[in-house]
Amino acid sequence: MKFMLVDKIEQLEPDKEITVIKNLSLAEEYLADHFPSFPVLPGVLVLQVAIEAASWLVRVTNDFAHSMVVLKEARQVRYGSFVSPGECLKIKVTAKRIAPTSSAFQAVGICEEVRALQANLELSHFNLADKDARAADVDRHIVAHLRQQYRLICGQISK
Repeated sequence: MKFMLVDKIEQLEPDKEITVIKNLSLAEEYLADHFPSFPVLPGVLVLQVAIEAASWLVRVTNDFAHSMVVLKEARQVRYGSFVSPGECLKIKVTAKRIAPTSSAFQAVGICEEVRALQANLELSHFNLADKDARAADVDRHIVAHLRQQYRLICGQISK
C-alpha cells in the first residue's frame, strides 16, 4: 500500500509479538464512500493494519533484511465490531514462525474492548535483487525509507 495505516507501535518483542494502534479519524478520505451516513473502517483495511503490524515484526526481527514483506495468505479471517471515527483499533500480532523468507502469525484486533478482527496470516519476505541484481539499489532505498518510517511510528526521532 502507498499509505500507512499503523499510527503507533505500542509494544514490540522481536520474534514474538507486536501491538499496534490505528486511530480512526473522520478526516480519512475513504470514509466518505464507506459509508456516507455510517462511516466505518472497511474490513479490508482492518485486515491491512494487522498485515502492516506483522510486517513490522518481521522487519525488526530480521533487522530489515528484506525490502519486500507481502501477504501470501490470510486464513480464518473473522470480523466482529465496527471501527468508527474517533475510535482506537488495537491489533496484537503473535508470531507462530518467522523464517528467513516466510512467516506465520495470529492477529487479534480489539476496538472499544470488543473484538474487531481475528485472522491467521502468512507473509513472504524477499528482496527485489533476488530476481534481478540490478535492483539492489532500489532495495537499499526502500529499506532506508522503512527504517525512517519505523523510527516515526515508534516515537524515535531520526538524528
